[in-house]
Amino acid sequence: MLNFYWELGRDICAMSKTAKYGDGLLKNITLDLQADFPGDSGLSLSNIKAARRWYKTYYQWVTKSQQPVDFFGDYWKDGTLSMPYFFANVPWGQHIFITAKAESLNEALFYVSQVCEHGWSRTELEYYHAENYYSKHSNALTNFDEKLPEGESMLAKQMLKSPYNFEFLQMPVSYSERDLEDELIKHITDFLLELGKGFSFVGRQMQLSMPNGNTYYPDLIFYHIPSHRYVVCELKVVPFTPEFAGKLNFYVSAVDHLLRGKEDNQTIGLLICRSKDDTIVEWSFEGIERPIGVAEYEKEIKQLIDNLPTTTQIKENI
Repeated sequence: MLNFYWELGRDICAMSKTAKYGDGLLKNITLDLQADFPGDSGLSLSNIKAARRWYKTYYQWVTKSQQPVDFFGDYWKDGTLSMPYFFANVPWGQHIFITAKAESLNEALFYVSQVCEHGWSRTELEYYHAENYYSKHSNALTNFDEKLPEGESMLAKQMLKSPYNFEFLQMPVSYSERDLEDELIKHITDFLLELGKGFSFVGRQMQLSMPNGNTYYPDLIFYHIPSHRYVVCELKVVPFTPEFAGKLNFYVSAVDHLLRGKEDNQTIGLLICRSKDDTIVEWSFEGIERPIGVAEYEKEIKQLIDNLPTTTQIKENI
């Protein structure tokens, strides 16, 4: 049925080029189809309009972004676009919503991939869209396009987001990186949920021993099961500086050499910091050999006021 809607939308777009204004093209097509397939609720005028919009929207996105050469290369032929096979894994209602709400091809493909991976219902899709799920994932800066194969790059970028919401933590007014790390480990379940589906915790301050005997200790190491790769996570409670990228690059290289197995994909690095200047981050990526990403965390962490009265003082006052 999805392929039928796609081809119907394609044919209507082709017919519209020669149809005269006022021909009532969509209404006539709807009446003809309903006559040939009586009782089929999927052939309403609203669905026919949605089918046209579905194909036309992707066609315009693809032609404007020159994507036929890249992602849609196998589906683009002689100026027409075939339905990508993975679209069949997304229900029609979700397709209609994505086409109506997405503002770009990348955003649409992001939500299509998320529905495929997580099986989102229409209600769940609407919720995540309202929560700006795509915007948060697109705010993380990475060099994945340059350092990872094309197919892996898009999936790896979807693993990260910015900002990460650490509101489940309770921190003193003034806290250090060690304090932040301690709290994240205490709330490791919440942290894994915030990282996203498929992350498993490997270790904290794991010892990485060099051949010369020197040892190094990255903050946190995770393994992303769906993409079969290690993720090295460094935490910073200050704004991003270029030195952070170099250190994370080294840790990613060390994990690749010391932990990565034959069946594992390339390790990536994730730096979560208090804030970042996008230009400084992008310039810092120049000369970096390993795939790394930089994201922020939410500043609105629940803070414990140090000068709260003790239980004894409260009792005495009462």
